[in-house]
Amino acid sequence: MVKSSFAKQHPSVNKINWELENGDYEASFKLNSESHSAVYKKNGAFVESEIEIKINDLPIPVLTYMHDHYGSNQINEAAKITKSDGTINFEAAIKGKDVLFDKDGKFIKEAKD
Repeated sequence: MVKSSFAKQHPSVNKINWELENGDYEASFKLNSESHSAVYKKNGAFVESEIEIKINDLPIPVLTYMHDHYGSNQINEAAKITKSDGTINFEAAIKGKDVLFDKDGKFIKEAKD
């Protein structure tokens, strides 16, 4: 079910790396030279997708928050996350942590990577 759900959403993608993460299946793949991932429940239900973005493409409030709260810790990676209901979040990754923000750049939470 998971693989057929993925194929319906991404019919042109054929090189996929699958991982089981916290009971869900995560597909990592490249599309138009960009790194993507998509998460599905065991029954094939879509959970969220993630696309790697440039750090400078994070909303200004995210960059400001990161500077104010993490100082010299540099952001290693940035991503835009789209949930199954259309909600958009942003993620800034620093040394072993993922810091999550809403679409407007307001802090949501910090999680261990």
